Amino acid sequence: MPLKCALVHEWLTPKATGGSELVVREILNHIDADLFALIDFESSNPESYLYQQKIGTTFLQHFPFARNGVQKYLPLLPLAIEQLDLRAYDVILSSSHAVAKGILTTPEQLHICYCHSPMRYAWDMTFDYLRQSNLESGLAGWMARYLLHRLRQWDVLTANRVDYFIANSKHTARRIWRCYRREATVIYPPVHIESFPFVPQKQDYYLTVSRLVSYKQVCLIVRAFNKLQLPLVVIGTGPEMKKIRRIAKSNIQILGWQANDMVKKYMAHAKGFVYAACEDFGIALVEAQACGTPVIAYGAGGALETVRDVREHGDQATGIFFKEQTEEALVDTIKQFEMYQGKLNPEYARVHTAQFSPQIFAQRYLDFLNKCTQNLTIT
Repeated sequence: MPLKCALVHEWLTPKATGGSELVVREILNHIDADLFALIDFESSNPESYLYQQKIGTTFLQHFPFARNGVQKYLPLLPLAIEQLDLRAYDVILSSSHAVAKGILTTPEQLHICYCHSPMRYAWDMTFDYLRQSNLESGLAGWMARYLLHRLRQWDVLTANRVDYFIANSKHTARRIWRCYRREATVIYPPVHIESFPFVPQKQDYYLTVSRLVSYKQVCLIVRAFNKLQLPLVVIGTGPEMKKIRRIAKSNIQILGWQANDMVKKYMAHAKGFVYAACEDFGIALVEAQACGTPVIAYGAGGALETVRDVREHGDQATGIFFKEQTEEALVDTIKQFEMYQGKLNPEYARVHTAQFSPQIFAQRYLDFLNKCTQNLTIT
């Protein structure tokens, strides 16, 4: 008798197009599962692969400005996710970077969580969240700190509702252990390598593609290139756009949001892809390497699992790391990159990314799912 599956994700909107959404799409390509989310504005989007699909949602669907994201309703997210009634399903698959893993289940159900990150608002980005929201002091600040404290308690409690954790990187697996004291199996997310053009001959500019939010450290990249006076193209949009435009000098082009085809074109022809954030995985780093474009990245987090430093790997390198999130460290590393550039093989970078293909992801995810469901009986 086939198992009845439900797939739970945080939110589905046209603006949510990151790695977690790619995982959801790939799971649905291989598993017949009903889809649920806090909010859904994709099933009404004619350009979405989810167009006209039935998707279960919560009361947040009807809140003002929900289409632009429900992070503004952060204190309500745990309550909302717990209102989804999934008792009719045998297997719950959650794709979680905030609250999806907190879904209520019964003892007879199996819950497998693909964790993209423990909730950043509650853990390692708490103080960034308070600063960006102007909640560092005063009564409102103390109320926000208390709410985040309760959110951490809920987050730890709901880790016990998960039977098996999957992490998108070894870095995330370590964070899962740190926050929840739970082991996690690492299965890298799918990257559609074949959709990125391989271009061995590069043009004379550097590129960064990112949401323009503080933890992505795009301002750091811009300030470093102000000093270097080397050509840099910045693609992306977000709350730091005005600040970045204000500080950027004439050698820096800020293009804002661009369509996928334009992003791929710039990525394929760049002499180097620059990234200064500490990411749990970092799909953009893999995408750049798929184009044969070497990566200059902050040497922490998932980058250590996807990029091979030229100073350690020689002719099998795909980029170079800088060890501190400072302008000085990035400036020095770009200068080293200019010297090492001829030693970086674009063909090897493309081959290196094959381990992150959708086919590999599907094989490993389905094997893991089959292993977990072998002893599950349907009553």
